[in-house]
Amino acid sequence: MSNTGRDSSSFAKDLDRRTFFQWLLLGITVAVGLLATAAFAIPFILYLMGSLRKRNTLWVNLGPIDKFPVGETRLETFANPLGQPWDGMTANTGVYVRNLGKNGDGNEQFVVFSVNCAHLGCPVTWFPQSGLFMCPCHGGVYYENGERASGPPPRGLYQCAWQLRDGKLEIQAPHYPTLQNPLKDRG
Repeated sequence: MSNTGRDSSSFAKDLDRRTFFQWLLLGITVAVGLLATAAFAIPFILYLMGSLRKRNTLWVNLGPIDKFPVGETRLETFANPLGQPWDGMTANTGVYVRNLGKNGDGNEQFVVFSVNCAHLGCPVTWFPQSGLFMCPCHGGVYYENGERASGPPPRGLYQCAWQLRDGKLEIQAPHYPTLQNPLKDRG
């Protein structure tokens, strides 16, 4: 028998030490992999679940109803309550308000349009001389009732939900409208 200079007890200790470090390395590798997976998966899952959250309905006060004469369409700008402090001027948004007068029951009636074109979202401009809303980006044109007149927009202007409270006109806090998430149900 050859003696390599090691006895069997030191060989067992080396084997145990080697096994220990192999398991330790495997454990560290698994732990780092799990942390990396969690670092990517948790934000992604929270992003996907964000659309499931119910948001409170925010109402923006546009002012007293006598501020909007019957038959006129006016641009009303305000600070969007959904904005962030760092948004600066981009937090300001607008809507077009048209007072339709009183209905048969004596209730005030309004129509409130989003300022965004239904094509790609550029802000439209109201031209009272012609009674048209026009989009400067791609030539979209809308009638005074918000319906599409010509150009690339696939539909009319989006309407905002509105309510009267204590003699003041309020609208739901606007967002960029889409067909899946309009400002008001056309229902």
